[in-house]
Amino acid sequence: MTTTYTAKDIAVLEGLEPVRKRPGMYIGGVSSAGLHHLVWEILDNAVDEAMNGYATEINVTLHADGTSVSVADNGRGIPIDKHPKTKRPALEVILTTLHAGGKFDNEAAGGHGAYKTAGGLHGVGASVVNALSKELVATVRRDGAAYEMRFKIGKPVGDLKKLGPARGSGTTIYFHPDPTIFPKTEFDPETIRERLEVTSYLHKGLKVTFDNEVNKQKHTYEHKLGLADYLNKIIATRSARPVHAAPFEYAKDNGFKIELVLQWTESTDEHIRSYVNGIPTASGGTHETGLRSGLTKAVRNYIDTHSLSPRGVTLTPDDIREGLTGVLSIFIGDPQFQGQTKDRLNNPEVQSQVDGAVRPVLEHYLNENRSIAESIVARIILAARAREASRAASDSIVRKTATTGRLNLPGKLSDCSAHGSRGSELFIVEGDSAGGSAKQGRDRTHQAILPLRGKVLNAESASLAKVLENKELADLVTALGCGAGKSCDETKLRYERVILLADADSDGHHITTLLLTFFYRHMTRLIEAGRVYIACPPLYRIDIGKQTHWAADDDDKERILKEHLKGNAKPEITRFKGLGEMMPKVLWETTLNPETRRLLRVEIADPIATDRVINDLMGKDAQPRFHFIMDRAAEALELDV
Repeated sequence: MTTTYTAKDIAVLEGLEPVRKRPGMYIGGVSSAGLHHLVWEILDNAVDEAMNGYATEINVTLHADGTSVSVADNGRGIPIDKHPKTKRPALEVILTTLHAGGKFDNEAAGGHGAYKTAGGLHGVGASVVNALSKELVATVRRDGAAYEMRFKIGKPVGDLKKLGPARGSGTTIYFHPDPTIFPKTEFDPETIRERLEVTSYLHKGLKVTFDNEVNKQKHTYEHKLGLADYLNKIIATRSARPVHAAPFEYAKDNGFKIELVLQWTESTDEHIRSYVNGIPTASGGTHETGLRSGLTKAVRNYIDTHSLSPRGVTLTPDDIREGLTGVLSIFIGDPQFQGQTKDRLNNPEVQSQVDGAVRPVLEHYLNENRSIAESIVARIILAARAREASRAASDSIVRKTATTGRLNLPGKLSDCSAHGSRGSELFIVEGDSAGGSAKQGRDRTHQAILPLRGKVLNAESASLAKVLENKELADLVTALGCGAGKSCDETKLRYERVILLADADSDGHHITTLLLTFFYRHMTRLIEAGRVYIACPPLYRIDIGKQTHWAADDDDKERILKEHLKGNAKPEITRFKGLGEMMPKVLWETTLNPETRRLLRVEIADPIATDRVINDLMGKDAQPRFHFIMDRAAEALELDV
């Protein structure tokens, strides 16, 4: 079978016919996203007037039918005089011709064209909306008069009409999408409202009003601080607690305009919202690539300059950007978007421009704000260690040992009888012997006892998965009930205080250090919330006559003897080998009784220094420990063996 294929088989679509034939090529599709894209196209034109200093207000109205929209601005007004080439009003040309507009010839005009920067540079936005609308009405105020022109599916219905005298200037576009093109023509008020609110953040000082006639609501947005206000809203919406109080802000306009706000948070993901000439670029592009590159270089340079690199872990770009929340907005003269939907920027030169702008300024900011910088670096180191501890495995095990609902508490836990966590305490004690004395001496209503057998696993060099294979630490996590690792939630802690209670000798100090390492690496939130304490049991009992004194250590013993030993009195000194030797009543009086005991609350004053000390003393590399011991050898006057 033969077929013929000749010139008569070639279809030529004229005017706006291609838009109606293939709307997806111009607005991405005819779904809800495509429908709302019509609003964005007209809105972008109004914003272009504001960006270039000609408009201060934009009003968007969703009419009562829910299927038609008006966008008005107080800019210059679209020209209505005759176009020299077509001999038709410029308004008609713009709304009926693809690639017609005032945003092409800026370079040819020596940089003095109608627009310096614009979001709608393809010259198809307004004409596409016209082509896909069953009705569009353009009203223009300029030169002391008002003009109107009507269209139907992209074609004029009559000529341009002069309505009469009018004050001020501006353009209003009313359009009603064509139901033969769009399966559903009802607009979502919340989608429009959110887009308008973001627009007001990106152009500080611009007043944006949304008149929702469907729900009879009116919203007016105007933000004096611009992106800084926007960042605060994003962080609050995402419930991401900031790591440092003040965000980094940067703005520059020397032909290439850039505005940027950044703040690191405790969130585990990176959240950057980027915009080009006021248009959201959800898929990123070269401007976001440049931001990430410049930011990573700046932070690395700061860390290297101040010798803050952690031992035993390598910082990756993902670690540096974990928890980062920011807004990047740039304005350029000739943006090259990927497709008419404009969700990704392709200009290759922008990457180096953003990189070169951000890197030196951010590095200078970090050097000038050392406390903020060190909080950021501590956050980055925490991210790196969490990554190397294999988060995926950690999450799996945390889920398996979740303590929500009915708890399967460890059998050796002697829990308190109080309901709720208020006023309750968990004492983590060394061994069954000490546990026995503590259980007998405690206040059973508010004090719980969990004895640990021997020295627990060193958590510094172990992933959370490995840590929770250790029965002692797994029992501890279960008893606390708040999870561990990334899932640790201090609000779910079953006790108000967690108290480490070990012997006052070197072995006891070592056990306390092992437990502190575990809490610091895998339950940091408890320390930050001020919920972890160290008990200070006495090492000596000193009887002088009828008086009994308790000494925490050798220095305390010498102080007591010096202050209280008089004449020829001979003190009776008893050194406790362990808490298990204490009578329950004595342990209560010296260590458990809230009225007479001494507790030390564990705090992290300097996160970077703390991380380094724990890594040096508890990590796999023995060299830092050797230097630490040798540097303090003179202090070891008596070695407790």
